Amino acid sequence: MRPPLIAHVIHHLVVGGLENGLVNLVNCMPESRYRHAIVCVKDYSDFRNRIRRPDVEVIALHREDGRPFKLYRQLYLVFKALKPAIVHSRNMTGLDSLLPATLAGVPIRVHGEHGRDMNDPDGSNRKYLWLRRLHRPFVQHYVTVSSDLERYLVQRVGIAARRITQIYNGVDAKRFAPAPDYQRLAIPGGPFNGEEFFVIGTVGRLQAIKDQVTLVRAFARARALDPRAAGRMRLAIVGDGAERAAIERTVQETALGEFVWMPGAREDVAQVLRGFDLFVLPSRGEGISNTILEAMASGLPVVATRVGGNPELVAEGSTGLLVRPGDPDVIAKAILEYVRDPAHRLAHAAAARRRAEECYSLEAMVAAYGALYDRLLARAGRATSPHAQPPRLAS
Repeated sequence: MRPPLIAHVIHHLVVGGLENGLVNLVNCMPESRYRHAIVCVKDYSDFRNRIRRPDVEVIALHREDGRPFKLYRQLYLVFKALKPAIVHSRNMTGLDSLLPATLAGVPIRVHGEHGRDMNDPDGSNRKYLWLRRLHRPFVQHYVTVSSDLERYLVQRVGIAARRITQIYNGVDAKRFAPAPDYQRLAIPGGPFNGEEFFVIGTVGRLQAIKDQVTLVRAFARARALDPRAAGRMRLAIVGDGAERAAIERTVQETALGEFVWMPGAREDVAQVLRGFDLFVLPSRGEGISNTILEAMASGLPVVATRVGGNPELVAEGSTGLLVRPGDPDVIAKAILEYVRDPAHRLAHAAAARRRAEECYSLEAMVAAYGALYDRLLARAGRATSPHAQPPRLAS
């Protein structure tokens, strides 16, 4: 008997937290347990090459704006051809797949909520609420990556708690590991590798909701607040996206060009993180941030905004600090706490690593998804693979 097929529906398969979590799930779920296909409503990039399983089909539908019925037909035909046991859609774009999956006779339909949209950072957008409520009849079960998103579904969308499973993202603690004694290592090609520097870093897509512009302003403010420390402080903004030009303008306006490094997207993120002294996430909205988890596993204290699932990850005063979003002054003061006190930084670095290992393992995430899929199949009277094995991790 072939293992059941799961068709995962996402917007596009590119560099991102949701996409990274999906690839980790596919790679670590044993082939004897479930098969996978990834349906991209838009398209995919060479990020698909991170999928190690040769049996995973990746399909791009190249959605055309303003032609929803064409997309519904495409999705219907894909599901009829694939005959998946489960369709697992994610975020707003994924909602479009639920009606076609129902009409195509897919027995189990799961919808995941993984984060906030820039147009809806606090979950109050009426159009998005209406769309989620409209699609409730087509979903058997929901998955959220944070308790914050679970509360949103219950309190705002009207989903019964029994229909929701909350599963934290997992981090590969073997790949993302600290340098010896939590000391900073050199970043290949990086300009701030000298021991005299204190490197403040962030990693992620350059989007308005990630608000790296505020981080640049906070960096400028921190330098102004402590001129003695300013000579050591450097800022690294790793990633690419639509906000790059706005961030670069802010760097120029604050005359920080020689103190800020923006290398674009990097494939060696684990190595890059070991080249930071402090990780900062200035987002205006989050689900569960993979970059926070990766930074914690890499032995970095984290300064993050108090939004979405960030307070669930950062143990304030133990592994990092939580700050008000959009406020350069409070972010600057949080940064300076670590610049001025090396012992404080090291204590939080070690605590962050322990928390990542104990609470957010990749094994736990894969096991939780596997158990959920098994339970839903059993409830629907569908058999799972008799050769199921526990999740495997990359060496």
